[in-house]
Amino acid sequence: MKGLITRSLLPAFALALSLGAPAAHAADKITIIIGGMEKQIYLPAVLTQQLGYFKDEGLDVELLNTRAGVEAENELLAGAVQGVVGFYDHTIDLQSKGKYIESIVQFSQAPGEVELVSTKHPEIKSPADFKGKTLGVTGLGSSTDFLTQYLAVRAGLKPGDYSLLPVGAGNTFIAAIKQDQIQAGMTTEPTIARMLKTGEAKVLVDMRTPETTEAALGGLYPAASFYVQSSWVDGHKDEVQKLANAFVKTMHYIATHSAEEIADKMPKDYYAGDKALYVKGLAGGKAMFTPDGRMPADGPATVLKVQATFSKTVKGKQIDLSKTYTTAFVDAANKALKSN
Repeated sequence: MKGLITRSLLPAFALALSLGAPAAHAADKITIIIGGMEKQIYLPAVLTQQLGYFKDEGLDVELLNTRAGVEAENELLAGAVQGVVGFYDHTIDLQSKGKYIESIVQFSQAPGEVELVSTKHPEIKSPADFKGKTLGVTGLGSSTDFLTQYLAVRAGLKPGDYSLLPVGAGNTFIAAIKQDQIQAGMTTEPTIARMLKTGEAKVLVDMRTPETTEAALGGLYPAASFYVQSSWVDGHKDEVQKLANAFVKTMHYIATHSAEEIADKMPKDYYAGDKALYVKGLAGGKAMFTPDGRMPADGPATVLKVQATFSKTVKGKQIDLSKTYTTAFVDAANKALKSN
């Protein structure tokens, strides 16, 4: 599909930029990398492209794909891309390491993640039973890694009590469960629905809706977002505003259309061969998306609390949450939509 590039093409692109290509300006292409664009949690990015909202803003946006948010984050820090669609929690993690990125548009108020457990292992009845097990995450240092560690620590386990294995999502995650490489793992739709349909896994911890997230994590957990390096915002306010305009229009579209209508706009290969199952998963998790792209008021504090529970770099650090996100651009975008 035009405008979408797979991760395999990225190294050459990154090399070209590293050799001195200028940063994006108003008329230049803006490259955004997504930590798994086929995942429903990141659906707003591709939907924005499909609806033509980038073009409506006069933007030339290219979407790149990678399998985990941590890989996308690394490409951003290397200067190979201008923006990332990934989890907000990376803004806190990086600030604890002296690097500053900020969420411009907040896509979701819940992770949209589920800890699945293989039905071959009925002994795993809670995170306390992770001891001695291998747990699947998309990538080490990814948001699935963060959340898995939090669930384990909260259940009284220490890091050495279990193992983490990066298995990606989709077919690679499913294969890892089938082959017993992992006994449980954290993943998203449509992988969740596919595994539940075959009966090869069951839900252990559900974080697909605001309600189940509050039960699991103690509050709303802003997750999928569009973030950029803070230094890039200052010199590209016009482009940032146009990107916010496009994404906010998409969030309004999601809030006012059914899962079936939204699915009809997505690339058919995202259905993984079963559109009805894709729609069912989207209908069940659509509540995770924000209706207007704004950051939930108490969300950043919840994310900081979660990370401070297990992260040695975050624990004890003074994190300035006001520098991890901005609502200025989404507020302007929402105001413009209301006036039209």
